[in-house]
Amino acid sequence: FVCSGGGLLAYADANSTSPIAPPEIKKKRVVVLGTGWAGTSFLKQLDNPSYDVQVISPRNYFAFTPLLPSVTVGTVEPRSIVEPIRNIVKKKNVDVHYWEAECFKIDSQSKKVHCRSNQNIDGKGKEEFVVDYDYLVIAMGARPNTFNTPGVVEHCNFLKEVEDAQKIRRSVIDAFEKASLPSLSDEERQKMLHFVVVGGGPTGVEFAAELHDFVKEDLVKLYPAAGKYVKITLLEAADHILTMFDKRITEFAEDKFKRDGIDVKLGSMVIKVSDKEISTKARVNGQVATMPYGMVVWSTGIGTDPVVKDFMKQVGQETRRVLATDEWLRVEGTDSIYALGDCATINQRRVMEDIDSIFKKADKDNSGKLTVKELQEVVDDICERYPQVDLYLKTKKLRNIADLLKDDSKSSVEISIEELKAALKEVDAQVKNLPATAQVAAQQGAYLAKCFNRMEEAEKNPEGPLRFRGEGRHRFRPFRYKHFGQFAPLGGEQTAAQLPGDWVSIGHSTQWLWYSVYASKLVSWRTRSLVVTDWVKRFIFGRDSSSI
Repeated sequence: FVCSGGGLLAYADANSTSPIAPPEIKKKRVVVLGTGWAGTSFLKQLDNPSYDVQVISPRNYFAFTPLLPSVTVGTVEPRSIVEPIRNIVKKKNVDVHYWEAECFKIDSQSKKVHCRSNQNIDGKGKEEFVVDYDYLVIAMGARPNTFNTPGVVEHCNFLKEVEDAQKIRRSVIDAFEKASLPSLSDEERQKMLHFVVVGGGPTGVEFAAELHDFVKEDLVKLYPAAGKYVKITLLEAADHILTMFDKRITEFAEDKFKRDGIDVKLGSMVIKVSDKEISTKARVNGQVATMPYGMVVWSTGIGTDPVVKDFMKQVGQETRRVLATDEWLRVEGTDSIYALGDCATINQRRVMEDIDSIFKKADKDNSGKLTVKELQEVVDDICERYPQVDLYLKTKKLRNIADLLKDDSKSSVEISIEELKAALKEVDAQVKNLPATAQVAAQQGAYLAKCFNRMEEAEKNPEGPLRFRGEGRHRFRPFRYKHFGQFAPLGGEQTAAQLPGDWVSIGHSTQWLWYSVYASKLVSWRTRSLVVTDWVKRFIFGRDSSSI
């Protein structure tokens, strides 16, 4: 500054002028519905800071659901298997905001989700709000499938959430306390201590085994007079329990339950549940029977959430049983909505639907004939785009498609489109829907996060297989599920395991493998230490039988 004749002059130093800041690039908004296995896995693996992530779920934590049967009997405490979702995302370099609310409507046309808060605001009720999105990730899970059986919703317990496990635990303890009252008759005690499990899948079998151990190892010591009235019944509509496992595991489980005194009724379909009795129908002869019960746990699979059902109508999937996606987990009929976990299934494209396009793409000289050499140039893309081809070749113990054509692999051999169709006609029989398990959901979440991390780069440099019905290549490789095996805890410190390569292990040593695998899969070191501590406490002191 310089003073002159009472005036004030200001001179600006050209070198001190601050540069003009570049305009801020608006981040793409990704809305994630759900904090289960799929949603949490997606959030954990997402590390691209170019997204504004909004997480909406009525559950502000992630729950390690495979241990829910252990929570029902106090082997593991409920807080040991949950991790606040804010803990999971707080250390990430991605902008993640969580809202404790329930999505009650998806508007795919205007790209909005309508939500309702879990909290009452100043006594005015639950606030409703709308969130816009650029990309939507639906990971809302599913609800229990009741098959519209009368009385199930009103009188049965489910085992999908931590609250369900806590409710079951209180019901078991309350049943023993009531049965110990002096004014009850023997018939009333038998009814009160009759525990019925509907569904012979992994969850139902594991709960029945956990309940049996809880009764025999802990409750009978505390309620000696009530022990002789306890009965556990497992109802399964199929011919065997654990039908998704190897036959050796199924037979071992049925024999063990028989030795343990668990009454397994096979071929029994539940047709009605009242407040006092459960009615079943034998699949063989149609005979109807009723039995009194004290508690029923319903574990017969999953059904579609009402919000997802409404959304399916918007995208032309109202006739489907479950929301369908393509092999990249994108909802069919949309371009920016993805669905993963229990709420969706992959609609794998069939080879025979695209056989003409495959032939045309491989036939580079447009001769109307394919040499084996021309076919082998696209065989990797075919196997990647249509995994059933690779599975079929492995099943038939064939090295490549040339072997499938039952001819030598000389490049001079030529085949017509009809010969190619004949060779691949049985391939699509290998297509199977993925099971609704935590393992599948977690892998899908991780896969989708990696796609989002590389979205911009893949636009410029696609890494997927050839587009047989279009030009160029797909941006990403399709999702591929890798099965790492499955466990079936059977009680008495015995577990069955079926691992890749059809390797089956049953017994006490497998139980220790189960302990180590589950401990390693827990979401944080905090939950690992808590669960392991619970296991140690159970070994030393037994399970807690208090009703809180």
